[in-house]
Amino acid sequence: MQFLLAFLVAAPLLGAVAALLPAPPGLKGRSPEQAVLRHGVTVTGVILAAAIALALGFDHDNPSRFQATTDISWIPALDVRIHLGVDGISLPLLLMTALLFFLCALYSYFKLPAGPSAKAFTALLLVLEAGTLATFAVLDLLLFFLAFEMVLIPMYFLIARWGGAQRQAAAWKFILYTLLGSVVMLLGLLLVGVTAGTFDMVALATDNGRELSATTQLLAVLSIGIGLAVKTPMWPLHSWLPDAHTAAPTVGSVLLAGVLLKMGTYGFVRILLPVTPDGMRTLAPYLGAFAVVGIVYGSLACLALARKGSKGDLKRLIAYSSVGHMGFVLLGIASMTPTGVNGALFANIAHGLITGLLFFLVGALKDRYGTADLDTLAGATGAALYGRAPRLGALLAFAAVASLGLPGLAGFWGEMLALFGAFDPARGLSRPAFLTYTAIGALGTLLTAAYLLIVVRRVCMGDPETAPDLAVADVQRYEFAAWTPLVALTVLAGLWPALLLGLTDPAVQQLLAGGTS
Repeated sequence: MQFLLAFLVAAPLLGAVAALLPAPPGLKGRSPEQAVLRHGVTVTGVILAAAIALALGFDHDNPSRFQATTDISWIPALDVRIHLGVDGISLPLLLMTALLFFLCALYSYFKLPAGPSAKAFTALLLVLEAGTLATFAVLDLLLFFLAFEMVLIPMYFLIARWGGAQRQAAAWKFILYTLLGSVVMLLGLLLVGVTAGTFDMVALATDNGRELSATTQLLAVLSIGIGLAVKTPMWPLHSWLPDAHTAAPTVGSVLLAGVLLKMGTYGFVRILLPVTPDGMRTLAPYLGAFAVVGIVYGSLACLALARKGSKGDLKRLIAYSSVGHMGFVLLGIASMTPTGVNGALFANIAHGLITGLLFFLVGALKDRYGTADLDTLAGATGAALYGRAPRLGALLAFAAVASLGLPGLAGFWGEMLALFGAFDPARGLSRPAFLTYTAIGALGTLLTAAYLLIVVRRVCMGDPETAPDLAVADVQRYEFAAWTPLVALTVLAGLWPALLLGLTDPAVQQLLAGGTS
């Protein structure tokens, strides 16, 4: 178990180095490009197998205990340690990350985005995987920061070199926003570590802020929270996200929505809730307010993009929908209750599965029609995507209804539990304020349903008056292989939520209790 977790963090980096080396003559296949893409599929597949083995070996009777731990001194002068571990909060995120990277590598093997070279693309993908897996596995504040920052450069190049129109501007906006947020976050992490005398996240969580004054906690929550909020993204720090998603290649959008956004909300749960509880309690009402504004703002932006004649980009629309969905995650965290935090963690996983699938599907539509413009798609697919490509139309409709929170699918449970948590917030929080947030969040669910149903009607049924008679390819075999796991897990999590909540709830209960069961 200890080896498996260390392997998960180190293997993608070793794979990235190997991807840049010349392929052995017997493994080149039809071309060196094919060989390096196959290498990416193999490495991510091995990492996924290791993550599954880690999950199978995990002690599911004690999910609140850190398992598969490694604790080695790294920088003695600063007491920085290579401390790794996994519990019921991080295990689902590790599994989802490994799965999405494998599916993206598989998809890219058959549909590589236009760009400089397959070698560079594969190496960047693996470095990105190393950073995201490390973020969910490390238990030291400075290591967390290094892993958190490690993902920026590969994602920048994936957008800037393999993206679409306006990719350079979108890539610069992405990295400037996230770097500026990270500088502020580093100051907060240093404040906590130096004041408490340790950077160890387990020791800090167990101490539950007793070594930190109220002022220190408040400053730490403000500075660390800003960096995490940019990555989440929280309104009004979200404006980099629609541009990045619109310009990114398909797999870049899938990973950005499915994995990178989760790093921000994970930091709120893993660091701020247990380490600075008094500071969080002071600022939780403001976090809840920003969360519900994001829910409504994201939904209204999507409704504006979905309107006929607005020339809205479908990728941009889904990006704005992420602002709304992550608002529910932040609302659950702001409630500071086991119900709300469990809902936030569930919504994290559900959003990764469903929105990852949506970006795959929109990428497929863009490949077939040469555009993601909603008005153009409504005319080109007219009355009809169901008839011309029934599997593609059915999958798009499925992903949309899963995203709007249809009961029985994964999107339902997280948002419902987040609203329940806000309905009865933790002691010391203003119940009238959170009841207001609950009502606004419930309105947001209705707005979400409205714009997603409009998208399904326009894209899958189209505009019969203007629809040309165009043949379109239905779901291909490689697409079926890449998308089926996401569909199956969306249904499984919706029908059997205890599978995930059984892991997260004991860990959340202990985390909110200050490290004591």
